Amino acid sequence: MNHIELFAEIDAPPAVVWEVLLEFDSYPEWNPFVRAIEGVPVEGERLRVRIRPPGSRAVTFRPKVTAIEENRRFVWQGRLGIPFAFDGYHEFHLEPIDGGKRTRLLHRETFRGALVPLLFDRERLERGFREMNEALGERAERRAAVEA
Repeated sequence: MNHIELFAEIDAPPAVVWEVLLEFDSYPEWNPFVRAIEGVPVEGERLRVRIRPPGSRAVTFRPKVTAIEENRRFVWQGRLGIPFAFDGYHEFHLEPIDGGKRTRLLHRETFRGALVPLLFDRERLERGFREMNEALGERAERRAAVEA
């Protein structure tokens, strides 16, 4: 089992960060890592997610939404092919800080399966997560400034 876990502090309330996170149609405009998401963020639904880790080719997979809590948590589980070959459990957690004026974002993925030692590229994935977190923060902060 391997995992990536990154935190970011965003100068926008959780509701604004959540709004940006779930606006899948706009991902190609701002998200350098998750290039597209199609589907509905509802527990039990399948999404179509296209990622492009830095320096790698794009990959598309169909994860299942396993948890969603408005303004707090969005989780999906995906797999490459058959179960337990290369499974990923992807999580976004939003925590209000500074009286709800700001957000602490936890962006985490846990990988399991027989192919993890062959396919898991920590450096590229961490860089992709970091770039996405920065872009999400910038977009949410701009929106919060306009709404203020």
